[in-house]
Amino acid sequence: MLWKTLVVYYSRTWMTAKVAMEIARVLDCDIEEIIDLKDRSGAMGYLIAWRDALKKELAEIKKIEKNPEDYDLLVIWTPVWAFTMASAIRTYVVENKDKFKNVAFFATQWWEWAQRKFKDLKELTWKTPVFEIQLLTKEVTNGSFKGKLEELLKEYK
Repeated sequence: MLWKTLVVYYSRTWMTAKVAMEIARVLDCDIEEIIDLKDRSGAMGYLIAWRDALKKELAEIKKIEKNPEDYDLLVIWTPVWAFTMASAIRTYVVENKDKFKNVAFFATQWWEWAQRKFKDLKELTWKTPVFEIQLLTKEVTNGSFKGKLEELLKEYK
């Protein structure tokens, strides 16, 4: 069965955006960027982002264009801040989780051991993901993520 899929992502530094765009290309599906209305640029922005994620605060986000209810699968892509999801993604999930049919979780992170982001996503969505994958920042930077991604998504397709 081929599911109508939407990739939803937030990216502060375009690291996560790079991978989200590749997933959408491979799956030939729709994509939507979640826009955080708070300025999180630079070193101070990073510290604020980390603090907000640690406190599990919601962010004010730009109104979304695509209705998640129109899709069979929602691929949620987040950078990892303070060992959990970005605040903008937390807001998106809280505001839309009742519209999700099936979910998949992806994360971009510096450290391999930051597992809580999937636990938090599962608790917020009340769903078991169809699949989940984490990529290290170095894999995205050096391009090696493409092989890992292709292998996982080949199974899904």
